[in-house]
Amino acid sequence: MKKELLVASALIGSLGVAGVAEAATATWSGNVRAGVTGDDTDATAAGTYSAVQHSSLSFSVSETTDSGIKISTSFSVNDEGVNDAGNPAGLTLTFTDGSALDLIEAGNSIGTYIATVPSASGEQGITGSTANSAPTGITFANTSDNVGFEWKSADDFMGVTGLKGGVSFAAGDDGDGKSSSTAETSYSVGLSYVADAGDTKVTIGGGFVNADDSNGTTANDKADQVAVSATAVTGDLTVGVGFGSGSMIKTTTTTSENVEVDDADVITAGMKYVSGDITFAVGFVDGEASDIATFGSNGTKTDSYSKVAASVDYVVAPGVTATLGFSSEDAQDENTSAAAASGSSWYIGANITF
Repeated sequence: MKKELLVASALIGSLGVAGVAEAATATWSGNVRAGVTGDDTDATAAGTYSAVQHSSLSFSVSETTDSGIKISTSFSVNDEGVNDAGNPAGLTLTFTDGSALDLIEAGNSIGTYIATVPSASGEQGITGSTANSAPTGITFANTSDNVGFEWKSADDFMGVTGLKGGVSFAAGDDGDGKSSSTAETSYSVGLSYVADAGDTKVTIGGGFVNADDSNGTTANDKADQVAVSATAVTGDLTVGVGFGSGSMIKTTTTTSENVEVDDADVITAGMKYVSGDITFAVGFVDGEASDIATFGSNGTKTDSYSKVAASVDYVVAPGVTATLGFSSEDAQDENTSAAAASGSSWYIGANITF
């Protein structure tokens, strides 16, 4: 539950500080997640297990001008156990007609308007190989520089009930060497449509993204991808399916593992059912791509990844949820089975939000 922070403007006045503007309104929220996960890969004779401990704490800040425009931003103090102190977001301007403009670190519209396909919750999962380029999500090529914007329409875009849309643009620095790769100029468009079909609410969303590569020796763009997904909600049941396809330059912290990725395709599907305090969920991912470590050449050898996962969430008390999850994964790298990244995994733990 979010806690509102009240500005002590009266204290400022009592100290006799003249001409000091009142601070914007801020709210804060976070979570602590703790549990145990176990992995049994195809490369080991016995399974292993370890503790999982994550936490987050973030602040949202906003204020509304006399003309009705809302100005908002946020920053994280801690993000899922990563030392991310003081990491700020960009600025968002929300206008009186309901449209909005994100400035700086705005992101791409392809990720804003896809319909969220249900998936299993929990921390189960086997660590994959950085050499495997098979996509695991339908917006796998979603990348851009932070110097940019995203415009988001109000509801019922262009007079069509249930339609929303957006467009984004960003420009980066062309200063990379021949072994590295970053997004130069990027464009993205997204659309979402929501309709009622009797007792069922249907959401269809998707978009595309294209980003030039600042490295002139690469054959592919940094990102060139389309994605589309759909969900249907009937009472307590939600089902969905998604698809992504395209090419990209995949980069890692190890420059020698940067690769050209071609013919990348991924399908996701999932189901979620809520019964009182219990939520059942299953998810499926199947991805494939061709890659090559030589910049300027098309990918030739195939990587693949598939995963089936299931979970049960139980609300123990307000803000406290217990989770039991399981997954089974299979990975291939360069047409060869990746035993260390294949196998099964389980998780049991709790998430406390505040």
